[in-house]
Amino acid sequence: MTDLTTLSALDLSDGLARRDFSALDLMEATLARIEAVNPALNAIVSLRDADELRSAARAADNAERAGWLHGIPIAIKDLANAQGLPTTMGSPLFKDTIAPSDDIMVARLKAAGAIVIGKTNSPEFGLGSHTFNPVFGTTKNPYNPDLTCGGSSGGAAVALAAGMLAVADGSDMMGSLRNPAAWNNVYGHRPSWGLVPTEPRADTFMHQLATNGPMARSPRDLAALLHVMAGPDPRQPHGTTPDATLAALRPTADTLRIGWLGDWGGAFAFEAGILDLCQAALTQMQTLGHQIDDLPPPHPREAIWSSWVTLRHWSVASGLAELYRNDATRDRLKQSAQWEISNGLALSAEDIQSASAARSAYFTRMAALFETYDVVCLPTAQVWPFPVSTEYPTEIAGQEMDTYHRWMEVMIPVSLIGLPAISVPVGFGGPNDMPMGMQLIGKRGSDAMLLALAQQWHEATHWPGARPPLLG
Repeated sequence: MTDLTTLSALDLSDGLARRDFSALDLMEATLARIEAVNPALNAIVSLRDADELRSAARAADNAERAGWLHGIPIAIKDLANAQGLPTTMGSPLFKDTIAPSDDIMVARLKAAGAIVIGKTNSPEFGLGSHTFNPVFGTTKNPYNPDLTCGGSSGGAAVALAAGMLAVADGSDMMGSLRNPAAWNNVYGHRPSWGLVPTEPRADTFMHQLATNGPMARSPRDLAALLHVMAGPDPRQPHGTTPDATLAALRPTADTLRIGWLGDWGGAFAFEAGILDLCQAALTQMQTLGHQIDDLPPPHPREAIWSSWVTLRHWSVASGLAELYRNDATRDRLKQSAQWEISNGLALSAEDIQSASAARSAYFTRMAALFETYDVVCLPTAQVWPFPVSTEYPTEIAGQEMDTYHRWMEVMIPVSLIGLPAISVPVGFGGPNDMPMGMQLIGKRGSDAMLLALAQQWHEATHWPGARPPLLG
């Protein structure tokens, strides 16, 4: 029998529907793969009891198909609630917290037939693009376990690259679906904001920086998973309906006009080789029939950064302020969390209004750009994967980083205004011959078009399958 852990999720779905193999066969293969590679990588955490999972697989084999995910194992990022499993958020304060119910996204995955096997590791509260925390420890990159896998959806990306999962969920505020995808040679899609609903708790009107989304080893799998995750929830004021073409994605047949933003007019520092690798990928896209143009920066870098930092402080503080104000819990928060919250609590209403007005001005500039260009591109990271012992990079190519997250600044032109973006693999390089990705970015609502372009790229390159990690 073919090694089931190497197949795409849609191929697994087809095989299960035809009864080429059973859900129990797939579960056994999944558990064996986790047992073989997870101890060295630490991507899957809070794994359910193996006998329980076998029973769930047998039940799936004997039940009517619920959806395309029927019988397919999935692990949920440890920032989201899956009923009966811990939701630690990587924090000792929540290490014993068991979710009483499913988040919307998890409920939708289960309704489509997925079997939740456990959780995927994340940094504490999802802060920082390096997956380590005091509850479960550090997740290692399968291409080099001495190096970071990125984050915050690092556990999900590693599980995909290492064959422990065929598809995975993640979330993205400042690149958390995109950065780990790039550094693990897989695909990560940050959807248009509002396409995948947030949870109906606390404020549901104001905060528009973070979103859930899919990760996979092919854009077709991304699109199919997004189709399950997406769609309005009646308990929330924002929400959009997914494009019907997501369910059966085809590679684009259109000639697209693609703009390359590069280093944002010299504003963003990059380690050697990253820009060259992305430009080589764009040259290859040109051979697929697309027009590629170099673009000047559409908006000042510091105006974007100032708006971003203010609104991020405000967003993080809105969720964690209670823990910060409590003397018994404040010191148990990591320093980056304390910094975000303290700055957020110091903001005035005028500060927030000003930052939102700056965001609006930038959105208007990008809307004008998308009248001419179908897609714009940026690298997915400014540095190559760094040693797991390093908390975060403090300089890039001699340029000092003034915050714990400035080294990921290339992500915020997307995140600040809720644009859709896919990180696609573009090859390997750097001092350790590690993976890198490039962001394909579109206007809000263009998710299906971006995914179709990504699928065309995938069929021309097959990076995840052409160069999987060398594991036992």
